[in-house]
This record gives sequence, structure tokens and C-alpha cells, in this order.
Amino acid sequence: MNSIKKMLKDKIKSLAKAYKEEVIANRRHLHANPELSYQEFNTAKFVKEKLQKIGISTIESKANTGWVALIEGKNPSKRVVALRADMDALPIIEANEVSYKSQNPGVMHACGHDAHTASLLGAAKILNEVKDDFEGTIKLIFQPGEEVAPGGASLMIADKVLENPRPNGIIGQHVMPFIEVGKVGFRPGIYMASADEIYVTVKGKGGHAAMPETLIDPVLIASHMIVALQQVVSRAASPKIPSVLSFGRVEALGATNVIPNEVKIQGTFRTLDEEWRAKAHEKMLSIAHGIVEGMGGEVDFEIKKGYPFLNNDPELTYRSHQAAIAYLGEENVLDLDIWMAAEDFAFYSQEVEGCFYRLGTRNESKGITSGVHTPTFDIDEDALEIGAGLMAFLAVSELEKA
Repeated sequence: MNSIKKMLKDKIKSLAKAYKEEVIANRRHLHANPELSYQEFNTAKFVKEKLQKIGISTIESKANTGWVALIEGKNPSKRVVALRADMDALPIIEANEVSYKSQNPGVMHACGHDAHTASLLGAAKILNEVKDDFEGTIKLIFQPGEEVAPGGASLMIADKVLENPRPNGIIGQHVMPFIEVGKVGFRPGIYMASADEIYVTVKGKGGHAAMPETLIDPVLIASHMIVALQQVVSRAASPKIPSVLSFGRVEALGATNVIPNEVKIQGTFRTLDEEWRAKAHEKMLSIAHGIVEGMGGEVDFEIKKGYPFLNNDPELTYRSHQAAIAYLGEENVLDLDIWMAAEDFAFYSQEVEGCFYRLGTRNESKGITSGVHTPTFDIDEDALEIGAGLMAFLAVSELEKA
């Protein structure tokens, strides 16, 4: 690392430490005032006010409740790097008893998007303060609706968030409760899965359970169908391609002596290969219709195509990994395995070079161990100093790429 870059790194680390309490305060405000996907009106207002207070004037509305803002250094057209945060919360009743507990009943920041937004606001403040020390432009993306299809990222892209100017790359971070606070994790290449939602209605002819010969039993048919569909992964998929087919809801609404007319089923299909994904959809439809119709029933089988797989550009991710080592030390930068959850950052990664990394938030000594999407999820807020500072350093480091 040259002396100029080291001075900038030290300056960013100093500012991240100085602004830590402000970043924590922003996170707590957001945590206490969560809003569901595509309803982030007050959150968006809060973000814009904070950006304006920082001194950022180039702010544009995108996808109704999203924002894109620019921080221009010297020679702003030289290179452009985007940083992304998501703002929506989940329909979960918070069980934590903390001063910043959700004040919106039934809605909770249980996936850390409050930390993502607060970190990016912190990074924005740092970057705006050091803009005379770098060349190029940093694009700040605050998006709605990561948790709900079609995904706020896809709407932001449709609203031309990646244009005027188009970034050379985009970087996003996500909290990870399985990584200790103070550490971060990276993985080049395919990292997270595509995610499709499955909605099925199996139709038969209901009636008295003691007269099966007069019925077309949709419960029995649905049972055979679910079992048969497992061969999509166990026998039709290559063992080299991770895939998951799970059904989490089966609703018959009969009784001990009543066979219903229909059974409703919901599930998810996830994989890491787009070609296989398309073939699997065809296979599921073929098996479902074959089984159900062969047993005398009818089936409506809908596959709602969700997020694509998330691909971390190998070169951008390598550079970011090395920059993280320079910022945090090699012992605090981990290599990640694939993750079968889905993220709409994947849409960005399909359009431009992307790097999506993990921010450690776990602290067993403080009892902070719960996973995301749970009522007891929380973070060790010491992570926010890294969340803001590292994002800022990754951005300026990437601007230096020749």
C-alpha cells in the first residue's frame, strides 16, 4: 500500500470511529421505526434528510421509495463505483426488550436492513468529507423492497439507477450473525441462490371420508405429488449443482371425516445455475400434471420466478477482499461458502460487476446470537464502525483501479 492510500485509509478509519455514535443513533431510529417492503415512506424521508444534512445535493428519487445520490471527487468521470443498501423490514413481532424496540406493531428490522442503511449513511458522510482525496464518482443506492418479489433492485434498475453515470462496479454488504463482530467475509463467483415461489392447487372431489369410492381425494393426490417432486433434486439435478425444493405450507381444511375438494400448497425452489433452473421448472410441471391427472384430479401449478443467483465478480471481489485485509487485517477477513438464501442484489450482479460481502455482527458474550428473520435478531453495534468505514474504503480503493 502506497503512503497516500495509507493516509486515506487512516483518515477513513478515524472518521468511522468519530461518527460511530451517530451511525448507531441512525440505526436505532430506523430499527424503532420499521416499514414493510415498498412502504418505506418515512424511512426514505429520513434518508434524504440525512443526505442533505451531510451536504450531498445530487439526490434523485427512484422506484417510488428509493434514492440514488452522487458524491463527486476530483475528475468525477474517471471511474464510478456504486454502494447499495436496502431499507425494508419484515412482518415479524419483535421479542427484544431494548430501548430501540420496534414501535410499529408486527413489523421488525429482523434482517439488518436498518444496519445496512445506517452504515451507508455513515459511509456517505465519510466519503463526502474525503472527496478531495480521490478521483471519480461514488453512487449511493438506497433501495426499497429487498424482501418481497419482484425485488426493489429490479425496480431500481428498471428506473435506470445504473445509468447516468453507469457504475464500473457495485458493492453491497449484509449483516451475518454467524460471523463474530470485527470480521467480514467474501466469496468470489456464484455465492447465493436463485429463489422461485411455488403455488399449487390440487383439485379433486370431496365428501364423506367413510365413502372413499365416491371421491377423488386431493389430499392423497397432493401427498403423492409432493413425494414425486423430490426426484427433481434427488434424481434430475446434477450433484454438482446445489438445489433445494421445499414445501412449507400444505392446506387441506378438511376434518377427521371430511375430505376437502382441494388442497393448496406453497413452496420454494432454489439453485445456483440458470440453465438448470429453467429445466427444473419444466420437470416440476410435468411431474405434477402427470401424477395429479393420472390419479383423476386437476392441478394449477404456478411458479413465480424470483431473484436470479448472485454472482460476485471474481476480480472486483478479489480487490475488495485485499482492501478489506488492508483495512481490518488478514485475520479478520474470512472466506465464505455458498449460501442457499437469496438476495435481490443478484439483479445488480447480472448487470454490472458486483461484490456482495458479509459483515460480522455476532457477540456471544452479549447474547447476540439469533439468526436473521427471527423475533430476537439483533446486532452488536460495534459492527457499525466497520460497516461505515469499510464500505467507504472499499469504494475509494476501487476508484483507484486503472
